[in-house]
Amino acid sequence: METDRRMSKFQFPEAIKSRPVWGTLEPRAGKSHLMIADAEGAEALLDLARADASLMSTAEIIYIPRDTGETYVDQLSKLDPRHLYVGPSYEAAVPRLRRMLSDAHMGLQVYLAGTEGLMGQVMREATDAGIPHTAIQTEHRGSVARRMQCVHCKGITEDVITDPFVCSHCGLNLFVRDHYSRRLAAYQGVCIDAEDPGNVPEPVRLYS
Repeated sequence: METDRRMSKFQFPEAIKSRPVWGTLEPRAGKSHLMIADAEGAEALLDLARADASLMSTAEIIYIPRDTGETYVDQLSKLDPRHLYVGPSYEAAVPRLRRMLSDAHMGLQVYLAGTEGLMGQVMREATDAGIPHTAIQTEHRGSVARRMQCVHCKGITEDVITDPFVCSHCGLNLFVRDHYSRRLAAYQGVCIDAEDPGNVPEPVRLYS
């Protein structure tokens, strides 16, 4: 079933200057193509294939469906990539991703699509492996939930969609800061009621 791809795009506010700029995937010449996406990020890969189906003969795809289930799996399979891995989580895909990056040769093009959390983490892995920034493209699709680090316990809470939120590690009520750390691929959360314990405003949805 066709989906309305316009529904998965979101215009992020420009005020957050530390956030990486997410673009739009475009076909590029290269000896091989590594594509990593989660959830609605599959839509960007499908659009990429429509723009240039020849990429798929040398494409390795890592896809994490998340809450989209089987919605896009069959469509990605029909692109006939060189290899398609569908995994239960990003963490489960990391060993495969690192092996692909370590085996990469000159001319690899990397395409990332989906949530900020996924793209940020893969960008970190790719640059650590020596892939130049110029060989990495990104496109945000789907959820605007944030990957947050508590500045107090250093724990990471995934998929934060409200402000404030409760740290999943230490239980503090955290204010969602707009500062983004590329090293951590996460935004920062700071205790909101440190000076007045228990005085916590009602959570509101991010970007509402």
